[in-house]
Amino acid sequence: MRIAMVGKGGSGKTTVSALLIRHLSAGGRPVVAVDADINQHLGAALGLSDEQAAALSPMSAHLSTIKDYLRGDNQLIADAESMVKTTPPGRGSRLLRLEEENVVHSLCATRLGGDLENVRLMVTGGFEEKDLGVSCYHSKVGAAELYLNHLVDGPDEYLVMDMTAGADAFASGLFTRFDLTCLVVEPTRKSVSVYQQYREYAKEYDVTIRVVGNKVTGPEDVAYLREHTGADLVACLGASHYVRAQEQGRDKGFDTLEPANRTALARLQMEVDTVPQDWAKFTRQAVHFHLKNAQAWGDRATGVDLGAQVDPDFVMGPGAFVAPS
Repeated sequence: MRIAMVGKGGSGKTTVSALLIRHLSAGGRPVVAVDADINQHLGAALGLSDEQAAALSPMSAHLSTIKDYLRGDNQLIADAESMVKTTPPGRGSRLLRLEEENVVHSLCATRLGGDLENVRLMVTGGFEEKDLGVSCYHSKVGAAELYLNHLVDGPDEYLVMDMTAGADAFASGLFTRFDLTCLVVEPTRKSVSVYQQYREYAKEYDVTIRVVGNKVTGPEDVAYLREHTGADLVACLGASHYVRAQEQGRDKGFDTLEPANRTALARLQMEVDTVPQDWAKFTRQAVHFHLKNAQAWGDRATGVDLGAQVDPDFVMGPGAFVAPS
C-alpha cells in the first residue's frame, strides 16, 4: 500500500509520517519511506543524525541512471533522454518490487537499522545553490514519480511518502500515485481550509482521502475536526512526550509512545488496509497525466511525441510483472 502524507505547513505531517513508519516497522512490515518535502526532515524524524541525513544520496542525483534502468527493453521509449517523470511503464519496462534489491534501491535507499531494520529510506533531495531562482522544487521529485509508476507493491508492504506542504502537491501528477492520501489536520481554521482545498482538487481524480487529527488536546478538538472533515477523520493524535524527546534527539524507544497515540496509529493502519489497490485506475491516471504533460510541455522540451510512449494494452499490477531480458 502506498500512503501520501500531506497537510498544511507546520501541521506535523513529517512527525506523523515517522510515527506511522515506526508503527508499521514495529509490526514487522517492510516499509519504504520517501522524503519528498522541500524541507528534508524525515530522516531526522526517524532518528538519523544531521551528519547521517546529509550523507543520504538523493534520488534526483541519479535520475538519468534510474530512467535508463526502468526503461529496460520497452521498445516505445527510444532512450533515457526521451523519458520524462510521467512516462508510464509498458511491455519491456523494468517493474520494481518493494523488498527486492535493484538499481534504484542500491543507489538511493538506506536501511535504517536497529528497530527500523526493515525500513528503507529514500530522499528526493533539497535545493542546492544552483537551483535557487531558476528551478521549482518539483524538478526534484521526478525520480520519485517514476519510481512509483514502476513499483508493484504487494500485501503487507508499505510505502510512506512525506509530501511537500499544502496544495503545492497538485503541481504534478504525483498526487495520484497512491492508494491513500492522508491529510494531517490540526483543529484550526487554517488547517481545515487546506483539507477542504485538497479535497476539492482531488475529487475530480478519484483520490482516496483520509484525515488524521494532530495536536488534539481533548474532546472539543475532536468534535471540531469531525464537524469539518466528517467521515474522513479516522484517528487523532495528541501531545506526546515521546515525540518531544525524539525532536530533541533523545530516543526513548517507540514502546514508550503513549497508548492513546499507539491506538490512533493502529486505527490509521486498519483504515489503510481496507483500501483496495486498483491497478486499472492507477494505469489510467498515469496515462492521463503523461498525455497532459506531453501536450503542455513534454513534446516541446524533448522533441519527441511522448504520447507514442503509451502502451495501450498494458495494465500495471502484479500480473504485468515480467522481467525484461
